[in-house]
Amino acid sequence: MTPIVSPGFRPGSEAKIHLVPSDEQLLASFAAGRREVLDELFRRYRLLAYRVAFRLLGNEADALDAVQEGFVKVLTHLQGFEGRSSFKTWLLRVVSNAALDLGRQRGRRETASLEGPGAEEQSWSHALVEYDPALGLEQADLRHMLTQALATLPEAQRRTFVLHADAELSYREVADVMGISIGTVMSRLYYARQKLRAYLARRMPVSS
Repeated sequence: MTPIVSPGFRPGSEAKIHLVPSDEQLLASFAAGRREVLDELFRRYRLLAYRVAFRLLGNEADALDAVQEGFVKVLTHLQGFEGRSSFKTWLLRVVSNAALDLGRQRGRRETASLEGPGAEEQSWSHALVEYDPALGLEQADLRHMLTQALATLPEAQRRTFVLHADAELSYREVADVMGISIGTVMSRLYYARQKLRAYLARRMPVSS
């Protein structure tokens, strides 16, 4: 378990230490019959799962549907989870698959919702384009442009990029989620970044 010290703790004083169970411990509790631990397990990753689904689909309603479908599938097959990967990577594999399947069924919507992940959740955007307020580009416009840029990527590159940049998975974890080699992950990320930079460079206003 990960210890969390209460606020106001000072060395030499007594403090209440709350132990946060790991995913593995929660899964063990579930296997022992404590179904209520699922609430905590899903609460940990619901925002992350939504961010991944939104980046893949570009639409808030579709992303919520994909997350719900993914969580239902995980719950249905949780008894068969063998722990070969972490619960996080397994969950994101299921959710990203659900998102891509939903996208194929409905077709990616042309107009992306601007109520998706906020600017504080888009750290990767600054690695692609330097945001300059002098350009007169609102943050909402930048978010919309970034979502459109992602939509131009081939499905495999988009999924690889989102899992690494938004879900913050390592190369190894992305490779495990997608069933590909680390070399393939690196190659897809390289070409995805090149295409995103080129797309944004063509559409960013030119400062005078």
